Amino acid sequence: MKTIEVLGTGCKKCVTTAEQIAAVAGELGIDVEVEKVTDPAAIMGYKVMSTPAVAIDGKLVHSGSVPDRGKIETMLKG
Repeated sequence: MKTIEVLGTGCKKCVTTAEQIAAVAGELGIDVEVEKVTDPAAIMGYKVMSTPAVAIDGKLVHSGSVPDRGKIETMLKG
């Protein structure tokens, strides 16, 4: 199971990112746990300057926008 953290303040883009990742993972049959991280100290721990950002298993893989479906698939399969 992959642990996916969506880093952000809880804005609409962050919520959308979390929902889309969960939906794509479900369609692909990939077992994931999606967590929303809103704590500024935790977000800064990843050195994120622009949200939403995505970390998979503790590694930052995306930041600054809502990832499109192709990007989500790449992140999940990587």
